[in-house]
Amino acid sequence: MSKSKSKIFVVDDHPLVREWLTNLIHKDPDLVVCGEAEDPDSALRAMATAKPDLAIIDISLGGSSGIDLIRSIASSFPKIAIIALSMHDERVYAERTIRAGARGYIMKRESTKKIIEAIREVLRGNLYLSQSMTEQIVKKVVSSGSADSGDAISELSDRELEVFKLLGQGYGIGEIAEKLNVNFKTVHTYCTRIKEKLKISTGAELLREAIRWNATLAPT
Repeated sequence: MSKSKSKIFVVDDHPLVREWLTNLIHKDPDLVVCGEAEDPDSALRAMATAKPDLAIIDISLGGSSGIDLIRSIASSFPKIAIIALSMHDERVYAERTIRAGARGYIMKRESTKKIIEAIREVLRGNLYLSQSMTEQIVKKVVSSGSADSGDAISELSDRELEVFKLLGQGYGIGEIAEKLNVNFKTVHTYCTRIKEKLKISTGAELLREAIRWNATLAPT
């Protein structure tokens, strides 16, 4: 009797990335892509039918948050293992995705061998992070969870980070409120908290810092 294949579901808003991942996964005789989606709503609907063993989630899904999707999957389908796949710096996002319910985080620039390695490790029930990220999290736990004082961005909540990122991408307060489905005042409150945590005093400084930080996220 042949061994059944592990079913993988892919969520990414770029068709070429979904095609690349599908072709990569299908090269492995023990893995099969059972579905794909480009946004959270269609992903959740499709997963209910496809019943994958593992989902690969891009944390940047156009106007939606992949981290929020990870939380929804972890809550609605707790048996589905999750890997976050992203072009963004793991120092900022890896721990957030793990807290949300992911079991692994891997950068898109990693080799195809590493991506398959991550899938296999998470399917075994293990956590998959780079060695440097694992050491960083262990160090944080050993030091009673205190954040690195040199990395103020890590102090931002997930929603604050999302607002900060959108500011750096050129969105105004009203546009951010619409994107996040909150009111104008709520976004202002987030901005105030961000300024406090980053120790900056003016809106202009906040905008400059957001633009500078977004530039560091550009893929190399």
